[in-house]
Amino acid sequence: MQTEDEQIAQIKDWWDRNGKPLLAGGVLALVAVFGWQGWQKYQDNQAQGASVLYQQLLETALDPAGKPDAAKVAELAGKLDSEFGGTHYAQYGSLFVAKVAVEANRLDDAAAALQRVLDKPADATLGELARQRLARVLAAQDKADDALKLLDAKVEDAFLASREELKGDLLVQLGRSDDAHAAYQKAKDALAEDAAVGGLQMKLDDLAKGDA
Repeated sequence: MQTEDEQIAQIKDWWDRNGKPLLAGGVLALVAVFGWQGWQKYQDNQAQGASVLYQQLLETALDPAGKPDAAKVAELAGKLDSEFGGTHYAQYGSLFVAKVAVEANRLDDAAAALQRVLDKPADATLGELARQRLARVLAAQDKADDALKLLDAKVEDAFLASREELKGDLLVQLGRSDDAHAAYQKAKDALAEDAAVGGLQMKLDDLAKGDA
Protein backbone atom coordinates (compact mmCIF):
# COMPACT_ATOMS: atom_id res chain seq x y z
CA MET A 1 0.00 0.00 0.00
CA GLN A 2 1.27 3.46 -0.92
CA THR A 3 2.02 5.86 1.86
CA GLU A 4 0.40 9.28 1.91
CA ASP A 5 3.72 10.85 0.90
CA GLU A 6 4.00 8.55 -2.12
CA GLN A 7 0.43 9.35 -3.20
CA ILE A 8 1.13 13.07 -2.92
CA ALA A 9 4.32 12.62 -4.92
CA GLN A 10 2.41 10.81 -7.66
CA ILE A 11 -0.23 13.54 -7.77
CA LYS A 12 2.47 16.20 -8.05
CA ASP A 13 4.16 14.23 -10.84
CA TRP A 14 0.84 13.84 -12.71
CA TRP A 15 0.18 17.52 -12.28
CA ASP A 16 3.59 18.43 -13.66
CA ARG A 17 3.05 16.18 -16.68
CA ASN A 18 -0.65 16.77 -17.37
CA GLY A 19 -2.28 19.31 -15.12
CA LYS A 20 -0.61 22.44 -16.44
CA PRO A 21 -1.29 21.61 -20.12
CA LEU A 22 -4.92 20.82 -19.27
CA LEU A 23 -5.25 24.09 -17.37
CA ALA A 24 -3.71 25.98 -20.26
CA GLY A 25 -6.13 24.28 -22.64
CA GLY A 26 -9.03 25.16 -20.39
CA VAL A 27 -7.96 28.78 -20.26
CA LEU A 28 -7.64 28.86 -24.05
CA ALA A 29 -11.10 27.33 -24.37
CA LEU A 30 -12.53 29.99 -22.07
CA VAL A 31 -10.72 32.70 -24.04
CA ALA A 32 -12.09 31.25 -27.26
CA VAL A 33 -15.66 31.16 -25.94
CA PHE A 34 -15.66 34.57 -24.33
CA GLY A 35 -13.47 35.99 -27.08
CA TRP A 36 -15.98 34.86 -29.71
CA GLN A 37 -18.83 36.29 -27.69
CA GLY A 38 -16.88 39.53 -27.37
CA TRP A 39 -16.22 39.54 -31.11
CA GLN A 40 -19.88 38.96 -31.82
CA LYS A 41 -20.80 41.83 -29.50
CA TYR A 42 -18.19 44.02 -31.21
CA GLN A 43 -19.62 43.12 -34.61
CA ASP A 44 -23.14 43.92 -33.42
CA ASN A 45 -21.97 47.25 -32.06
CA GLN A 46 -20.15 47.98 -35.32
CA ALA A 47 -23.25 47.19 -37.35
CA GLN A 48 -25.41 49.35 -35.08
CA GLY A 49 -22.97 52.26 -35.27
CA ALA A 50 -22.71 52.00 -39.05
CA SER A 51 -26.49 51.77 -39.33
CA VAL A 52 -26.96 54.95 -37.29
CA LEU A 53 -24.45 56.85 -39.42
CA TYR A 54 -26.04 55.61 -42.63
CA GLN A 55 -29.46 56.68 -41.41
CA GLN A 56 -28.04 60.11 -40.65
CA LEU A 57 -26.60 60.17 -44.14
CA LEU A 58 -30.04 59.58 -45.62
CA GLU A 59 -31.96 61.88 -43.27
CA THR A 60 -29.71 64.84 -42.45
CA ALA A 61 -28.12 65.06 -45.88
CA LEU A 62 -31.26 66.76 -47.15
CA ASP A 63 -31.73 70.48 -46.97
CA PRO A 64 -35.18 72.07 -46.49
CA ALA A 65 -35.63 72.18 -50.26
CA GLY A 66 -35.27 68.43 -50.44
CA LYS A 67 -31.94 68.49 -52.24
CA PRO A 68 -28.89 66.62 -50.97
CA ASP A 69 -26.42 68.73 -49.03
CA ALA A 70 -23.20 67.67 -50.77
CA ALA A 71 -20.96 68.82 -47.91
CA LYS A 72 -23.01 66.89 -45.33
CA VAL A 73 -23.08 63.83 -47.55
CA ALA A 74 -19.31 63.92 -47.94
CA GLU A 75 -18.80 64.39 -44.19
CA LEU A 76 -21.02 61.50 -43.12
CA ALA A 77 -19.85 59.19 -45.90
CA GLY A 78 -16.24 59.92 -45.00
CA LYS A 79 -16.97 59.08 -41.38
CA LEU A 80 -18.71 55.88 -42.42
CA ASP A 81 -15.73 54.88 -44.53
CA SER A 82 -13.10 55.71 -41.91
CA GLU A 83 -14.90 54.03 -39.00
CA PHE A 84 -16.68 51.19 -40.76
CA GLY A 85 -14.79 50.81 -44.04
CA GLY A 86 -15.62 47.67 -45.97
CA THR A 87 -19.01 47.16 -44.34
CA HIS A 88 -22.23 47.13 -46.31
CA TYR A 89 -23.32 50.43 -44.75
CA ALA A 90 -20.07 52.16 -45.72
CA GLN A 91 -20.52 50.98 -49.29
CA TYR A 92 -24.16 52.02 -49.36
CA GLY A 93 -22.82 55.40 -48.30
CA SER A 94 -20.41 55.45 -51.23
CA LEU A 95 -23.25 54.65 -53.62
CA PHE A 96 -25.22 57.53 -52.14
CA VAL A 97 -22.21 59.83 -52.55
CA ALA A 98 -22.01 58.79 -56.20
CA LYS A 99 -25.72 59.50 -56.72
CA VAL A 100 -25.38 62.98 -55.23
CA ALA A 101 -22.25 63.64 -57.30
CA VAL A 102 -23.99 62.62 -60.53
CA GLU A 103 -26.91 64.91 -59.75
CA ALA A 104 -24.42 67.74 -59.23
CA ASN A 105 -22.66 66.81 -62.50
CA ARG A 106 -19.45 65.93 -60.61
CA LEU A 107 -18.80 62.78 -62.58
CA ASP A 108 -15.18 62.37 -61.48
CA ASP A 109 -16.29 62.31 -57.84
CA ALA A 110 -19.02 59.82 -58.68
CA ALA A 111 -16.56 57.55 -60.48
CA ALA A 112 -14.15 57.66 -57.53
CA ALA A 113 -16.88 56.71 -55.04
CA LEU A 114 -18.06 53.83 -57.20
CA GLN A 115 -14.52 52.60 -57.80
CA ARG A 116 -13.98 52.36 -54.03
CA VAL A 117 -16.88 49.95 -53.79
CA LEU A 118 -15.81 48.01 -56.87
CA ASP A 119 -12.26 47.57 -55.58
CA LYS A 120 -13.45 45.63 -52.49
CA PRO A 121 -17.18 44.96 -52.65
CA ALA A 122 -18.88 43.73 -49.49
CA ASP A 123 -20.85 41.24 -51.59
CA ALA A 124 -21.52 40.31 -55.21
CA THR A 125 -24.65 42.46 -55.47
CA LEU A 126 -22.90 45.63 -54.31
CA GLY A 127 -19.99 44.85 -56.62
CA GLU A 128 -22.22 44.47 -59.65
CA LEU A 129 -24.28 47.54 -58.75
CA ALA A 130 -21.12 49.62 -58.47
CA ARG A 131 -19.77 48.16 -61.73
CA GLN A 132 -22.89 48.97 -63.73
CA ARG A 133 -23.26 52.45 -62.25
CA LEU A 134 -19.59 53.18 -62.90
CA ALA A 135 -20.05 52.05 -66.51
CA ARG A 136 -22.90 54.53 -66.89
CA VAL A 137 -20.80 57.31 -65.39
CA LEU A 138 -17.97 56.49 -67.80
CA ALA A 139 -20.43 56.56 -70.69
CA ALA A 140 -21.61 60.00 -69.57
CA GLN A 141 -17.96 61.06 -69.72
CA ASP A 142 -17.79 59.88 -73.36
CA LYS A 143 -15.77 56.84 -72.32
CA ALA A 144 -18.12 54.17 -73.64
CA ASP A 145 -15.21 51.96 -74.72
CA ASP A 146 -13.82 51.99 -71.17
CA ALA A 147 -17.29 51.23 -69.86
CA LEU A 148 -17.57 48.21 -72.14
CA LYS A 149 -14.21 46.89 -70.95
CA LEU A 150 -15.45 47.25 -67.38
CA LEU A 151 -18.38 45.01 -68.27
CA ASP A 152 -16.18 42.25 -69.67
CA ALA A 153 -15.68 40.85 -66.16
CA LYS A 154 -17.34 37.57 -65.20
CA VAL A 155 -20.98 38.02 -64.24
CA GLU A 156 -23.38 35.88 -62.22
CA ASP A 157 -26.56 34.69 -63.91
CA ALA A 158 -28.69 36.87 -61.66
CA PHE A 159 -27.10 40.01 -63.12
CA LEU A 160 -26.71 38.87 -66.73
CA ALA A 161 -29.85 40.56 -68.08
CA SER A 162 -29.09 44.00 -66.65
CA ARG A 163 -25.42 43.68 -67.65
CA GLU A 164 -26.26 42.80 -71.27
CA GLU A 165 -28.89 45.53 -71.54
CA LEU A 166 -26.33 48.05 -70.35
CA LYS A 167 -23.86 46.71 -72.90
CA GLY A 168 -26.51 47.25 -75.55
CA ASP A 169 -26.96 50.87 -74.47
CA LEU A 170 -23.22 51.46 -74.67
CA LEU A 171 -22.98 49.82 -78.09
CA VAL A 172 -25.81 52.02 -79.38
CA GLN A 173 -23.85 55.03 -78.11
CA LEU A 174 -20.85 53.78 -80.11
CA GLY A 175 -22.96 53.29 -83.22
CA ARG A 176 -22.55 49.49 -83.23
CA SER A 177 -26.16 48.57 -83.94
CA ASP A 178 -25.69 44.88 -84.75
CA ASP A 179 -23.69 44.26 -81.59
CA ALA A 180 -26.23 46.25 -79.59
CA HIS A 181 -29.08 44.14 -80.98
CA ALA A 182 -27.23 40.95 -80.00
CA ALA A 183 -26.67 42.27 -76.47
CA TYR A 184 -30.32 43.28 -76.05
CA GLN A 185 -31.43 39.87 -77.30
CA LYS A 186 -29.07 38.16 -74.87
CA ALA A 187 -30.52 40.29 -72.08
CA LYS A 188 -34.06 39.33 -73.08
CA ASP A 189 -33.16 35.64 -73.25
CA ALA A 190 -31.66 35.83 -69.74
CA LEU A 191 -34.93 37.08 -68.24
CA ALA A 192 -37.49 34.78 -66.74
CA GLU A 193 -40.47 33.99 -68.94
CA ASP A 194 -42.82 36.05 -66.78
CA ALA A 195 -40.47 39.04 -66.48
CA ALA A 196 -41.48 42.41 -67.88
CA VAL A 197 -39.55 43.07 -71.10
CA GLY A 198 -41.39 46.15 -72.35
CA GLY A 199 -38.48 48.60 -72.25
CA LEU A 200 -36.03 46.06 -73.57
CA GLN A 201 -38.35 45.07 -76.40
CA MET A 202 -38.72 48.74 -77.35
CA LYS A 203 -34.95 48.99 -77.69
CA LEU A 204 -34.91 45.93 -79.93
CA ASP A 205 -37.76 47.33 -82.01
CA ASP A 206 -36.02 50.71 -82.37
CA LEU A 207 -32.90 49.03 -83.68
CA ALA A 208 -34.99 46.98 -86.11
CA LYS A 209 -36.63 50.15 -87.40
CA GLY A 210 -33.23 51.75 -87.84
CA ASP A 211 -32.11 48.81 -89.99
CA ALA A 212 -35.26 48.91 -92.13
